[in-house]
Amino acid sequence: MSDANILVRIRGALPSLRPAERRVAEAILADPAAAAELSISALARQCATSETTVMRLCRSLGMERFPELRLALARAASIQEARFGAEVQIDGDISATDSLADVVRKIGFSDARAIEDTTSTLDIEALGRSAEAVNQARRIDLYGVGASGFVCQDLHQKLHRIGLLAFAWPDPNAALTSAALLTEADVAVAISHTGTTIDTVESLRLASSRGATTIAITNFVSSPVTEHADLVLTTAARETTFRSGATASRIAQLAVVDCLFVAVAQRTYDSAMQALELTYAAVQDRRYPAR
Repeated sequence: MSDANILVRIRGALPSLRPAERRVAEAILADPAAAAELSISALARQCATSETTVMRLCRSLGMERFPELRLALARAASIQEARFGAEVQIDGDISATDSLADVVRKIGFSDARAIEDTTSTLDIEALGRSAEAVNQARRIDLYGVGASGFVCQDLHQKLHRIGLLAFAWPDPNAALTSAALLTEADVAVAISHTGTTIDTVESLRLASSRGATTIAITNFVSSPVTEHADLVLTTAARETTFRSGATASRIAQLAVVDCLFVAVAQRTYDSAMQALELTYAAVQDRRYPAR
């Protein structure tokens, strides 16, 4: 993991941290540059905890010593400032006094950051293995509810257009019955921002028990859904005011879905292009002619 992505990794680890470690992580995320200037004792005092807690956080992030974390934070803050300039202070939170122009600007900035953070931290090896599994599958079952269910439907439509047998199951009972019939020749994809949606997790668990290759698309790498996934593709969405997981996650999930779809289609380029042309032609007469 590069230093530029340390902040994404800290956000992704938040749900799995102990309360004291979470206070430290939240303090770091609130002002990475300031945290990089603090000693381990100063950071611990600021967060009303111990140096041992700070060290536990470091190790959970894959770092043996606190100076490693300070250096990574300093570099990340520098990269953010160079990349976004004054905009780096925009956190996407919308207040009651924001103008409509401010709302649009903050949403645009947050969405752009979600896509950039997601694609810059996406596990390329896991993406490639996922694409290969989908490409070779007898059938692909897609599980997700709420906003994630709409993302499942988007992936279903994409895979169907290149001739793959895919099914989206937004209904929990239907998802379970589909999972019960999967085999080692199949792939199951679960999409859940938090990774804690019981219906989605249980569907993937059942699919895994049937021998299917399982893929999870989630924002949190240590969430329950990943316990039943052979492959994990993580998003990097941030929840802000008026934009809870159900809203903020969707654009990041769609970015991952697009990457997965293109990686799948690329493996059968000629047949995929032919299928896309055929399906495009099939709906051409459903459009009004250009004036």
